[in-house]
Amino acid sequence: MATRRRIEFGYNPPTGDRNLEKIVPETFLADLQHTLDIASRCFSSIWISDHHMTGDRFRLECWSQLMWVAARFPRPMLGTCVMSNSYRHPPLLAKMAASLQTLSQGRFIFGYGAGWLEEEYRAYGYEFPSARTRIAQLDDGIRVIKALWTESPATYNGPYYQVNDAYCEPRPAPLPPLMIAGDGEKYLLRVVAEHADWWLTYGRRAEEIRHKTAVLEQHCRDIGRDPSTIKRAYPLVTYLKRDRAEAKRWAGASLEREMPAFAGDPAMLRDRIQELVDLGIDQFQIAFAGFPDTDDMKLFVDEVLPSFE
Repeated sequence: MATRRRIEFGYNPPTGDRNLEKIVPETFLADLQHTLDIASRCFSSIWISDHHMTGDRFRLECWSQLMWVAARFPRPMLGTCVMSNSYRHPPLLAKMAASLQTLSQGRFIFGYGAGWLEEEYRAYGYEFPSARTRIAQLDDGIRVIKALWTESPATYNGPYYQVNDAYCEPRPAPLPPLMIAGDGEKYLLRVVAEHADWWLTYGRRAEEIRHKTAVLEQHCRDIGRDPSTIKRAYPLVTYLKRDRAEAKRWAGASLEREMPAFAGDPAMLRDRIQELVDLGIDQFQIAFAGFPDTDDMKLFVDEVLPSFE
């Protein structure tokens, strides 16, 4: 299956029980290590999601797990999918990211978003303002982070965040690519157009992706930016088996969600990925539902990945 541009594949492992994989807390680290031993050789990047809790179930903190991965697996790029602006003070986050970029020798991709899960905000004591305010805070957070990464010392006085003669040394070199997640049409995609190197669109259906892409491209035109300068990424939850009927039974109700998972055999997954590539997707962040079993990941590596190399 031929494609005209390079298509990249990353792996999104569990941070704990996210109501997808089978998680056994007592063996989680060993299970994660084993899975990443395979993934780190076959995928170009590893992506860690940012949630503090899934009810009362076992779940690790994003940045802590990312550092654990960075120290053990020196080959793949390292990304967050995505960090909530509200969960860490942006000037401190700028320093954290700059440090990781130095320690990982330039492997960090800075995935960032406005945050959305009110239940989690309330549980941890964060304020949960309107979506419009959270997007404005995201925009301001990006501006103060970029100031700290590019100026020495940095002074920035925004509506939400300020720094005065602040040093972020060593500054990151190269600057981490900024990936912004979300597809709110009026405000969020405007922030993507203004700031992002990558756009992580949600796992929606083809007609919705087409529409959101058109909105983003219009925002780019409004500010005089070439839309092709923004790389497009897509999260893909997969229930992959040789028998497509068995895969669909396994996936169950996840196929009916607003952001549906994929369920089927390797041929079906090749077709689905090609459909998304034709819609402009350049990079995939794949979560395999079989964890800690790796048969589905190996099936992907053997029978899907070669079609896009």
